[in-house]
Amino acid sequence: MLYNVYCDESCHLQKDNSPVMVLGAMYAPKEKKSQIYTDIRAIKEKHGLSSHFEIKWTKVSESKIDFYLDVLDYFWQNDNLHYRGLVATGKNDLDHQKFNDGDYDLWYYKMYFRMIDPIICQEDEYYILLDIKDTRGGKRVQKLKEVLCNNIYDFNGEVIKYIGQINSCDSEILQLADLFNGALTYHYRGLEKAERSNYGKVAFIEKLSERQNIDKITYRQASKFNLFVWRPQR
Repeated sequence: MLYNVYCDESCHLQKDNSPVMVLGAMYAPKEKKSQIYTDIRAIKEKHGLSSHFEIKWTKVSESKIDFYLDVLDYFWQNDNLHYRGLVATGKNDLDHQKFNDGDYDLWYYKMYFRMIDPIICQEDEYYILLDIKDTRGGKRVQKLKEVLCNNIYDFNGEVIKYIGQINSCDSEILQLADLFNGALTYHYRGLEKAERSNYGKVAFIEKLSERQNIDKITYRQASKFNLFVWRPQR
């Protein structure tokens, strides 16, 4: 089967003052993409939103929480949608000189590899699409493709058919990845307990936690919602 894998990241910059980084992928069979887009746009219209409204964690608020909870329910009800997330903690305390040849990007690629690797099955085929973040994206995409293909000896691109970039505003499935990544980042930064926490965001995380224990690592083969929390060795 051919899968589209939509990848996004949160707090991925080296000096963004966040102690955690979250990498995540929302994926589905390519043949189901159009139906998923149609379904999500129908949910938007149900809540009086434009079909072009972009789902983003930064837009989650008390006034739109009913919409976002419906989106969350849709993810759990649709057997074709799957999420894999990696939370990397202690980001600001890493000794890159000792473990990564002084290169933050090397650590970043290691984490991206850990995030995507459990998704890949050599019996299937994959289009991997990364959200466009900055002008360095092309270099990042090529390096990631090299690492992933070499790991499974896919030198001819028979499994990983394509890795490229996509704008999040063009893909509702990528927007779902942003939503889930944002929720995990908010939770692992402890922002739910902050004095000025966002009610909508807190309600979304509470509903997500009812469905899935986001404080606990899932087993590697978990399909619907797969979570790994990486912590540096002390």
